[in-house]
Amino acid sequence: MIEHLIIQGTHKTPTVKLHADTGQLEISGKSIPENSIGFYQPLLSWMDNYIAQPAPKTEMKILLEYFNTSSSKCLLDLLRKLEVLKKSGKSDVVVLWHYEVDDEDMMEAGQDYDSLVDLPFQLIKL
Repeated sequence: MIEHLIIQGTHKTPTVKLHADTGQLEISGKSIPENSIGFYQPLLSWMDNYIAQPAPKTEMKILLEYFNTSSSKCLLDLLRKLEVLKKSGKSDVVVLWHYEVDDEDMMEAGQDYDSLVDLPFQLIKL
């Protein structure tokens, strides 16, 4: 069984909770690390392992207040891995993109990601 991946957030990095047994994946907070690739690499590696043995249902919750350009590419890489999982038919995948009601930038970012990947995307106002 794949271990959970839990990373406590800081003022520059998001909190990450990836639970293989339940398929509940969550990224929340701010994502403005100095080295986005370095921060997200363990998540991408975990996702590769998860894709091999996923839960029947996978739910990715994204509750970011803000992310920088380099984080946006890493988020797209994560979503592309979920797209591979969905296409494999091994797990029902859904992305829940949360944003503050008055945060048009985060709403538009969710819409942009929705248009870039073939995944069920729900935009949820907080």
